[in-house]
Amino acid sequence: METKKCLECDETLKGRVDKKFCSDYCRNSYNNKVNKDSKNLIRNINNRLRKNYKILSELNISGKTKVTRTKLYDQGFDFQFFTSIYHTKTGNTYFYIYNEGYLALENELFLLIRKEK
Repeated sequence: METKKCLECDETLKGRVDKKFCSDYCRNSYNNKVNKDSKNLIRNINNRLRKNYKILSELNISGKTKVTRTKLYDQGFDFQFFTSIYHTKTGNTYFYIYNEGYLALENELFLLIRKEK
């Protein structure tokens, strides 16, 4: 009979025939190594979205505010990261980070809006 080894620590496995790891620790360690790159990418994108959301919600106290592009940039806003786009019938394009949105206006101004639930 062939003895199976833990995929993480190489310890001999006892128990079920289809067992791959000797413990939860080894299973988690192994899967964290395997998924490291994709998890880092997702973590970085989520951090970026969280920062953008925080900036919009702090600047948009009233639910509808105008701010300059410079003010957004100075706060660290990154225009490449948003969760959805809404095109109006009049041709306007709103970018949203969850329920916080912005619309580009003339002269480097932006209208910040909040979608109510």
